[in-house]
Amino acid sequence: MEAILAAAAAVDWPALGDRALCDSCLGRLFGKLGHGLTNQARGQAVREIARISEGPCWVCGGLTDRYDDLAALVARKLEPWEFETFRIGSKIDFEVAAREESLWAELAMTGPEPLKAEVNREVGKRVSDHIRKEAALDRPDVVAVLDTAFDHVDLQVNPLYLRGRYRKLSRGVPQTRWPCRRCRGKGCARCGGTGKMYPTSVEELIAGEIMRESGGTAHALHGMGREDVDARMLGRGRPFIVEIKEPRKRRIDLDAAVRRINASGMVEVDRLTPATGGDVVALKEDRAAKTYRVLLRTAPPVEEAKLKGTLPVLVGEPIAQRTPGRVVHRRADTTRARRLLSAEVVGVEGDRAELRVTAEAGTYIKEWVHGDGGRTRPSLAERLGAACEVLELDVLDVHDGG
Repeated sequence: MEAILAAAAAVDWPALGDRALCDSCLGRLFGKLGHGLTNQARGQAVREIARISEGPCWVCGGLTDRYDDLAALVARKLEPWEFETFRIGSKIDFEVAAREESLWAELAMTGPEPLKAEVNREVGKRVSDHIRKEAALDRPDVVAVLDTAFDHVDLQVNPLYLRGRYRKLSRGVPQTRWPCRRCRGKGCARCGGTGKMYPTSVEELIAGEIMRESGGTAHALHGMGREDVDARMLGRGRPFIVEIKEPRKRRIDLDAAVRRINASGMVEVDRLTPATGGDVVALKEDRAAKTYRVLLRTAPPVEEAKLKGTLPVLVGEPIAQRTPGRVVHRRADTTRARRLLSAEVVGVEGDRAELRVTAEAGTYIKEWVHGDGGRTRPSLAERLGAACEVLELDVLDVHDGG
């Protein structure tokens, strides 16, 4: 308190004129001095030195007297939502903020606290008492933005994130919803009015069950890479995070949701655990190698000995992969360098061969097999001197270290 009183004694209070200040607005002028004190307590101590008149506050117009009512307003807005943590944000009337800043300039204040910060803190403390929930500055479930000029509250409900690994057991299922190419999702004769190229997706099968319980408004699936629509994802599964937007409920029976997802017969999930938005960034940035099972056909047929002699030569050799012709219409046409980490022949029967290949993240395995008209070099087809067609492709493992 001594530091506050010393600072107050040095202020040119006559410059304030006959303008009255409430205790909180007066105390906020010294808001960065004196720990453990409210601005109201600071203001009460300073008033005796400054000899400032009491009355309707020139700065806030009585706003600091309405914290209890504003907190009750926020608490009512939060009632329908299930959450554990929250944060208060606020919009201060432009004229109030302008008066505050002009006062700082007139009195040459060096350590004031903005009214906005006090509103957030004081209303937040009262809301916490109302609803028995913790206020949190870092990653809250809900942010309540209070417009103090109109006594209105907007809620920003942060997403629910759940992570897991999925196995895709059926071919012909894309990872995410695939809008119809003809109508672009609007619905037409081509797609039977669904607006989709395929009846369902991994995202819809997983997120749909969580949406049912959480009451969210939309969803997104973030995967560590993606497999082709006609490829299966086997083994331990692909790491993913499902994002549920604006969930009304956050405490849901995850085990029951997993059982319903697995009952689809198309997608399996071992378990679901809580995640954060920051985890999504880390997931997307992970560059995990992947192991594939490749069933291919060669023309003319290639002997097993020739395959076994060719594969080791390709392992570790730089592969220049230009964006595949099948996706170049929607991706930048660039050339990337990739490598195989291992490759082996599982078996050969007539014109068919089964391979097991591990490659760096981002390697287009189908194109490495058939060459994509020369867009991938070297390719298996080029080295064998035979046309190669991929009949089946399965992802056996995503080597993320998890």
